[in-house]
Amino acid sequence: MKATPERPEVQIIREYGDLPWVDCHPSQLNQVIMNILANAIDALEEGNHGRSMAEIKANPNCIRIRTVQSSPEWVKLEIIDNGPGMSAEIANQLFNPFFTTKPVGKGTGLGLSISYQIVVEKHGGNLACESVVGEGTKFIIELPVE
Repeated sequence: MKATPERPEVQIIREYGDLPWVDCHPSQLNQVIMNILANAIDALEEGNHGRSMAEIKANPNCIRIRTVQSSPEWVKLEIIDNGPGMSAEIANQLFNPFFTTKPVGKGTGLGLSISYQIVVEKHGGNLACESVVGEGTKFIIELPVE
């Protein structure tokens, strides 16, 4: 996320709301968040291919992390990037085991599948992805309130 000679840093925008207690396994949810953030960074880097440093600086790479209490029974965490986005066909397969868009040796296709199991099966929550080609991707994690 830090700047390199090839690209400026990824901007992180934090929009944290006041949340009630959630009964959860923090280390497992950290794994989910890290998987999503790592994929967002990979997508941003992929989107930088063919862009000049001036173009990247004019439209900087950004990841927005937002938390809200979406209802009395649910909290929501959104992780949004302004990367290249993906087609609906790809987005619909993201949580399938061994599905990956990365080159051989770069990804196993297990990160989002495991993340889905952690959120949905272990926490009784929801994990979804919304994406538009050319506009970016949003992952939505919803967890029940304690």
